[in-house]
Amino acid sequence: MPPTRPDVFATLDHRQFLADWFDWRKHENPRFSHRLFARLAGQRSPSLLSEVIKGRRNLTASTSLAFCKAMDLDEEEAAFFGLLVQLDRAVSDEERNEIWEQLSATRRFQQARRIEGEAVRYLSVWYLPAIRELATCPGFRPDPVWIAATLVPRITTDQAEDALATLQALGMLQIDTDGGVTVRDTTIVTPHEVAGLAVHNYHRGMLGRAIESIAVFRPAERHLGAVTVAIPGDLLPRLKTELSAFQERILDLCDSASPDRDRVVQINLQLFPLSALIEPEPT
Repeated sequence: MPPTRPDVFATLDHRQFLADWFDWRKHENPRFSHRLFARLAGQRSPSLLSEVIKGRRNLTASTSLAFCKAMDLDEEEAAFFGLLVQLDRAVSDEERNEIWEQLSATRRFQQARRIEGEAVRYLSVWYLPAIRELATCPGFRPDPVWIAATLVPRITTDQAEDALATLQALGMLQIDTDGGVTVRDTTIVTPHEVAGLAVHNYHRGMLGRAIESIAVFRPAERHLGAVTVAIPGDLLPRLKTELSAFQERILDLCDSASPDRDRVVQINLQLFPLSALIEPEPT
């Protein structure tokens, strides 16, 4: 099947889009070349497009605009392409989150990849997985007012209403006309370009809740255990394996417990360095 003109809103990888666009243009006109593209973009280097696609060179704001002109992108397409370039160049989660918000708010992106956008949001907003688990409790009510008042810390009614819509869009919850709720196990598939960002957001949000729990809950309701130890560097992989195995045991214990669930809890396991590697002094 011959390639069709690629849709910039159907990707989060500007380099892949450039490769797909060039393949499509080459199919339309076999004489089309990297040199001709450079001329259309007003660039001296005939290999610039190839170098960018291969990740050997990055686009600047000016060359990004020039590429958009050469590809004859409309204003909305060009703005989206520019955001993809910025996402690739972002150096902090804060910057990437800001760019992601702009990308996911684009109408044509929502039309092309709405479910993937909702999946990223599921991991990025702490109360979404909390509400999904809350829905497994017999006393759950799919009422935004009840949900907002039940979560700790409380959220707004609008946030709860939006969360219910997101969980239904992802297929995690089904709310019947009579108010009955069905909870489904659904695999969350996030775009690989922002999967790491979504996971970072999840852990950051839950660690924030852990800090708040010190002041909010009585010691009988929480457990914050920690040890500070010095270790040989080669022990780290085994420690991570032990923590993963412990997490599996905890999940098995929770899954096999009584179905009469009446509370949602967050269980965090943390292991992280508190020092750089210490080189032994020369003898």
